[in-house]
Amino acid sequence: MQSPPFKDSPVEVNQHLLFPSNIFDLLAEDHDCFLYEDIFKLLDTSTIEPQYSHLGQRAFHPRVLVAILIYAYSHGVFSSRDIQRHCRQDLAFMYIAQMQCPDFRVLSDFRKKHAVFFHDCFRQSVQLALALKLASFGHISLDGSKFKANTSRHKAMSYQHLREQDAVLTTQIADLVRQAERCDDAENRAYQQQTGYEIADDLKHKQQRQQKIRAAKKALEQREEALNPGQAIDGKKQISFADTDARIMGKKGHFQYSYNGQVSVDSDNQIILGQHLSQNANDIQEVAPALEALSAATGGQLPDKMSVDNGYMSGSNLEALENAQIDAYIATDRGEKPCPTPLDTSARKLVKADFDYHPETDHFSCPGGAVLVLKQHSRDGRKFYQAAAADCTACAFQGRCCQSRQGKGRTISTDDKEPLRQQMNEKMASSEGKEIYKKRKTIVEPVFGQIKNLGFKGFSVRGLVKAAGEFALMCATHNLKKMVKAMATGLVRPKRGNLVPNPV
Repeated sequence: MQSPPFKDSPVEVNQHLLFPSNIFDLLAEDHDCFLYEDIFKLLDTSTIEPQYSHLGQRAFHPRVLVAILIYAYSHGVFSSRDIQRHCRQDLAFMYIAQMQCPDFRVLSDFRKKHAVFFHDCFRQSVQLALALKLASFGHISLDGSKFKANTSRHKAMSYQHLREQDAVLTTQIADLVRQAERCDDAENRAYQQQTGYEIADDLKHKQQRQQKIRAAKKALEQREEALNPGQAIDGKKQISFADTDARIMGKKGHFQYSYNGQVSVDSDNQIILGQHLSQNANDIQEVAPALEALSAATGGQLPDKMSVDNGYMSGSNLEALENAQIDAYIATDRGEKPCPTPLDTSARKLVKADFDYHPETDHFSCPGGAVLVLKQHSRDGRKFYQAAAADCTACAFQGRCCQSRQGKGRTISTDDKEPLRQQMNEKMASSEGKEIYKKRKTIVEPVFGQIKNLGFKGFSVRGLVKAAGEFALMCATHNLKKMVKAMATGLVRPKRGNLVPNPV
């Protein structure tokens, strides 16, 4: 009889092995968990180890917990329950966890408690990348992306609604207290078969809700006072109950509570050398914090070149780059690019870049020869220049320029950093500037794609401090993932318990 064309089940399935074996031999020799383990041995957790006590049950070593989290994040597993399940079922996770299986609450609490330590983990990943020569600081590109906060618009309320609900609950609580006082003596007859606790439970619920409303109202007032000191709060301003630090951010009509994650990426191997989490929906104030984060992570180093997109084109960002003496390249928008044929009366409308700025006399001149003089200087640094109405009426470019229905002259607004804007416009108009800036999209934009393709599109924790810690953990994970790739391709090799770059 001919035997079936199938393999027989291994003998180990039907009987016990006669000799013990290493279960991790079942993993492929080139499995990434072995490479990650070489890196995890270098992590320093001494800053948080003293927080653990010798009393009571022994704790999991912080290095093991950090290794589990980083390995899980590098494979797109972010839920603490899912991480626990993988530690029970996945052989690679078992290897990283050293055959230990922390409870999901242990993992979750560790992630919440040690947000500050995760910034140190990121700093260690940067220092290791620099030591392995995976980053050179030659060209850094800065960019930001929105990551969803751990809340939703359904858990939010406007300032006006907060005040109204606070007043309503105050009245309801007072009524319940008076009702409870009237029922004290006749409680048994009034409730008969009921327990007598109905009013108390209702009162407790309303008091707890009022506490949440007042806490959210206070947080909103503090936020608006910091953003707009001394100004009345718009009743439409909203805040989330679940995460009062998150802000409404959106793009193309889609809005949700988010944080703005900023990364500074090196051009060599897309290593993140600096990161911070912002509550600002735009990037017009993010260069200074980004440079501080770079300096903190790299031990005071700053890049030779830095490229950023048009969202960073602001006076404060230009000034920060100027003070740091960085050769910066910031894209200019249509309003910053002059018309190629300004004398052609049939060309597009004139924008600010079509006007010449004269810093020595602090005025603008238009293509038609009119002078726009300084008319107003606001407290926030904005400056407004305007031409005489008669000059605009007689100008051949009026149809492309001045559109005032009241017959006023053309107005241009800027700030006190206009000379820096003009310098950047000239730099970005050069062929060298265009060539350098063109590299930006291949440096930083793929990094956000790689992070979000792993599944990290929102936070598992709440509050700015904890969310910033998780973002630092994700950035450290990205860097270690790049190092594992470098080890797999031969750029880096282990040597005597350490990692060293391979000679070229």
